[in-house]
Amino acid sequence: MKYETQKVALPFFMVAMALFTLQIVFGLLAATVYAWPNFMAEVMPFNIMRVSHTNLLIVWLLIGFMGSTYYLMPEEAEQEIHSPNLAYLQLAIFAFAGAAALVGYQFGIHEGREFLEQPFWVKILITISFLMFLFNTSMTLLKGRKTAINLVLMLGLWLAAVFWLFAFYNPTNLAVDKLYWWWVVHLWVEGVWELIMASLLGYLLIKMTGVDREVIEKWLYIIVGLALFSGLLGTGHHYYWIGAPSYWQPIGSIFSTLEVAPFFAMVVFAFTMFWKGSRNHPNKAAMLWALGCPTVAFFGAGVWGFMHTLSFVNYYSHGTQVTAAHGHLAFYGAYVMLILGIITYAMPQIRRVQPYNQVLNMWGFWVMTSAMCFMTFTLTFAGVVQTHLQRVIGMNYMEVQDQLGLFYFMRLGAGVAVAVGAIMLLYAFFGPAREQVPAGGTQMTTGTGSV
Repeated sequence: MKYETQKVALPFFMVAMALFTLQIVFGLLAATVYAWPNFMAEVMPFNIMRVSHTNLLIVWLLIGFMGSTYYLMPEEAEQEIHSPNLAYLQLAIFAFAGAAALVGYQFGIHEGREFLEQPFWVKILITISFLMFLFNTSMTLLKGRKTAINLVLMLGLWLAAVFWLFAFYNPTNLAVDKLYWWWVVHLWVEGVWELIMASLLGYLLIKMTGVDREVIEKWLYIIVGLALFSGLLGTGHHYYWIGAPSYWQPIGSIFSTLEVAPFFAMVVFAFTMFWKGSRNHPNKAAMLWALGCPTVAFFGAGVWGFMHTLSFVNYYSHGTQVTAAHGHLAFYGAYVMLILGIITYAMPQIRRVQPYNQVLNMWGFWVMTSAMCFMTFTLTFAGVVQTHLQRVIGMNYMEVQDQLGLFYFMRLGAGVAVAVGAIMLLYAFFGPAREQVPAGGTQMTTGTGSV
């Protein structure tokens, strides 16, 4: 580490991975219900499993973003973190709020709005914690060097905070509620989070390829422009069937189709920088995540999103397993892989060792990514069958669910494989460090052995 306060990121990474583990557990429970519908019906209803699964995803990704920012900001700003103690305090507040919400869900305490189920007082704590984080990182930035990486990153984080405020607006009219509800849900994951993704990816590529910073920053500006241009009005693809004016159908169809562009640009960006660079960075596992992230995100968010985003297609596919297929691969590719890549890059430096456990990390990458792709294919096939039987032929919903049993068992198997990959990664991150030889490198020996 060049700056001592970069170690502030470590507890954020540890909490994020603990919540990631819990998210997978609740996901497995929910997938089991699809296979055996009465599983744990009296102990934990399916809706509680699902809300726990989705909320844990959002919370651990946000904590991952915070940890990534605390890690890279000192290097980018050439300045120590403004207040490490404030960082630890805001992590404690955020983790407490998330844990309190999770425990409350088990007792039916929630507001009922999807993804925004947190009780009002929990939302207040989340807001306070996030504002503390923004103050801490912004002060660090203001006192130090300004780069395209840290400016775009902070722009994305501040905009995420602004759009979060719409979570407090809960009108009684359901159509109006959904109109503004998407200003949080969509404009986070298909808008400002893409700025965070692009800046963190740019940081990794600067560090690992040796390509000139100016080249990477020009690409970054292009990606940011495409993301904002397509993502803001791309919100319209959520307005098709909620009672909004009909003009949202062509607007949503056109601009959400353009949302493929920034993800494709990120793929071209990552591989172009890789081929222009030296390609001899010792942390091969981190490079694998840096290249895999935009690739899987392009297919999950871009291709699978486009498959059902046009209004005349979405009329039939809306709310089916096609949506679930898109959601799983998009979140995994765009944000889960990104945070895992940052942790893979940062942990050797935080632990002050050479890149370690790389083979196990790469196995975790391939097992988890293959399983997520298989899950996506399975849910896609289930969604196509469901769309035809339910929306075209007109069969009853529950009758159709009986026809999808095989797909649900296959999805459960994929979920188990994801869990296996996650265990590999957790051990690779936090287990004993086995330093490994980069291609063409010199063998290194540690107290735990050599490879």
